[in-house]
Formats: sequence, C-alpha cells, structure tokens
Amino acid sequence: MGPIFSLADFLDMLRRRAAVILYVVVAGSILSLWVALNQQHMYHSAEVIQVTRPTIADELAKSTVEGSSARRMQLIEQRLMARGTLLDIIEKFGLYAELPSLTPTEKVVMLRNAVSITGVAAVREGFADDGTISVLTITAMLPTAEQARQVASEFGRRTIELSVSSRIAQARETLSFFAEKENALVSQIAKLEDEISAFHTANDVALPGTAEFRRNEVATINEGLLDIEREKILIRRSADQASATERPATARRMLAEAQEQLATLDAQRDLLVQRKSELEAALQTTPEVQRQLGVYARQMQSLQGELETVSTRRNEAEVGFRLETSGQGERLTVLEPAGLADYPSTSARKNKALLGGVASVLAGLAFAFVLELRAPVLRSAAQMERETGLAPVASIPVLDTKPQGRGLRDILRNWRRLLPQKMARR
Repeated sequence: MGPIFSLADFLDMLRRRAAVILYVVVAGSILSLWVALNQQHMYHSAEVIQVTRPTIADELAKSTVEGSSARRMQLIEQRLMARGTLLDIIEKFGLYAELPSLTPTEKVVMLRNAVSITGVAAVREGFADDGTISVLTITAMLPTAEQARQVASEFGRRTIELSVSSRIAQARETLSFFAEKENALVSQIAKLEDEISAFHTANDVALPGTAEFRRNEVATINEGLLDIEREKILIRRSADQASATERPATARRMLAEAQEQLATLDAQRDLLVQRKSELEAALQTTPEVQRQLGVYARQMQSLQGELETVSTRRNEAEVGFRLETSGQGERLTVLEPAGLADYPSTSARKNKALLGGVASVLAGLAFAFVLELRAPVLRSAAQMERETGLAPVASIPVLDTKPQGRGLRDILRNWRRLLPQKMARR
C-alpha cells in the first residue's frame, strides 16, 4: 500500500486529493458520456443454408463432383471474400455511404470483418469424418438492420449460385475430358487400322479371312490337277489301245484327237499351276512381317481396351452431368432467410456511460495513490510513530488563515479541515 497502511490514511488521502480525484472523475465521466453518445449501433442478421444430400443414391447414379462439402464451401467463401465481389456488394447496397473519407480498400476490410460464414459438420457415419457440412450460417453485422438483412441475404444467394455453377462446371469439364479422350482414341484406332491395311498391301499380306479363302482355293486347284492327270492317263491308254486294235487310218485319227485333248489338259494344268504358285506366294510371309503384325495386334488390343474403359467413364460422367443440371445432386437450400433485427447487437449507451463513470472513479483513485507514492511525507503522529518508533511530543494542526468563500475550492478546503475533527470525535 506504500504510505497507505490504514483506513485513516486512506481517508486522509481522499481528503487531501479530493480535488484531483474530482477532476479526474468529472473529465472521465464527460469523456465516457461523449463516447456513449457517439457510439454506432450495430445490427445482426443471419441466414441459414442447409446442405441437402443427392436425391438419387450414389450406388445408382454417382455424381462426378468429388471432394468434401467442407472443402467446396471453403473455396466458395474465398471467392465471396474476394475484393471484386465485396466492392460489388458495397456498391449495390450503398454501404458506408455516410463515411465518404474511407478508401475502397478500407471499405472492403470493414465489410470483410462484418461478415462471417460458419459451417456445422454433419453427424459422422462410423469412425471416419468425410468432411460433410449439414448447415451453413452467414452472419452480417452492419449499422442498420436493413443493410444487415440485405448483405446476409446477398451472401446467401451468391453462395447458392456459386455452389450450383461450380458443381455444373466441374461435371461439364469431366464430361468434356472423357469425350475428348474417347474421340482421340477412336481417331488413333482408325489411324492404326489404315496403317495395318497399308502394311498388308505393301507386303502382300493376306487378311485372316482372305488367307483361309486362298488355302481353300489351293486345295481346289490341287484336286483339279489330280483330275487332269487322271484324264491324261485315260487318254493315253485309249490311244495305245486304238493303235493296237484299230486300223492304221482309224488309229491315226484317234491318236490325233488324243494329242489335242492332252494339249488342252496341259494348258489347263499350266494355268492351275501358275495360279497355285501365286496363291502360295501370297500366303507366305517373312519373320519380320510376322513380328510387325504382332506389334500391330498388341497396339490394337491396348487401344480397344483403353477405349472401352474411357467409354464407360464417359457414360458415368454424362450421368453425373445430367444429375447436376437437373438439380438432383447435392444442393443448397435456404433453411432460414435473413430477417430484420429488432434491437441492436451492441451494448446500450447507458451501460457504457455507467462503466465509464466507474472507470473514471477508479482512475482518479489510482492517480491520487500515484501522487502519494511520489510524495511520501509523514503527515500524522501515528505515521511518525509507525515509521520511526518515536512518539511526537506535540502535533500542531495546519491553520488556514485565508477567508472562507463559497467557491468549489473553498468548499473542498473547508471539508478537508473539518474531516479530521469529525474523525476525532468518532
């Protein structure tokens, strides 16, 4: 306590520092009253948005919009709190028009601090947290109730629009990606087929169906050659028999006919042999050609498998895009629209003025105590005996020889002079 060791010392300090304390209290009270009168009331408004689940189960028709709703809401909040968006809202509703000295940056900062977006996580299913949000609350605190309601409603509307547009855009990009990939694979397969066809033509390689047809044709030619050889044998035997049994003139005539038949059969045999040689040459391929044909077959198999997978994904992406465009996926709905506040959210001016008065009294006492610490003077016999252990022989009171007046300083001086006498009587 410093020089204050008893209640009498405290009261003596109050008596001697009454003017200082009074000045501090009066000044602080006036300042508190001025601050309370100039206080700007703030009104609170909130809009509650519910995050609803898709109307069709994911097992039946899965959406292509991946990621948790919490992450999507975070991205939407970042876009809402962007400088351009906030300036549009400020201009639309004429916010902070009563403060023309503010710069656009200061207005953006004030609005950013006045609006908050909070989400409530959905109940967990099991032990895993999938980051799903069930309720989104948008709160605005502005100088007027109408502005708070308008800003909260505007942020809610923009949140819903951004959610819908972002989901549709993501589903559209997914569908476009798989559609482009499918078209690219179809083009690659067509190009590979043309390349294989050109390779067959350049190397005279028969296609699988053509090769089988040519083998059957070779077999037929072989049968025809056998038939020709049989006929030739029969013709020769007939000619030999005619030479042995017939007359010379008849034998010569029959021999000439046999020679003509044999020449015809020889011509047929030569034609069939030539055709057979061509077919056999077409069926023969080199090892290098076989290797390249294997490479082409593996490339075609790989492209067709990839095309099948991409086609399946494209179908799923198309279903997801239709879900988003028809509004059957995850969507945001206004559960509780923003309303007008009945009372301001800030504390009452009377309470602020009262708190300021109490703080002024405490500040006056603290200031008086600091003054006492800076001037540690022994002012009474009790203090001298306590500090030195010696009792004074006599105490001479302070005599005020100034005439008494009726001013504030005279009243305080008389009150300080009469206070010790009243304390002694008690």
